[in-house]
Amino acid sequence: MTDARSADSALADFDTGIDPAGLADDDLFRELSSLYRTRLETLRHGPDAALENHFRRTAELETEYMARFPGREVDPARLTQAF
Repeated sequence: MTDARSADSALADFDTGIDPAGLADDDLFRELSSLYRTRLETLRHGPDAALENHFRRTAELETEYMARFPGREVDPARLTQAF
C-alpha cells in the first residue's frame, strides 16, 4: 500500500483533463456532473493532491459554464432573503 505522499506525487503528474473551453456543452455538463457526484468521496478519502485537483477542475469548469451561460435560468424558489 502506498503512503499519502506517494499518492500525492503520483496525482500531481496526472493529466488533469481537457481545457473546458474545448468541451461541447454536453461534455461540459457531463464533466460537472461527474465532479459533483465524486465530491464527497474525494473530500473524505482522497489524498491532498486529488482534493486540490478537484478544487481546481471544479473552478475551471464552473467558470466556463458561467462564461457560456451568463443569463442562466434562476429558479425563484431557490432564492433566499438576506436577514
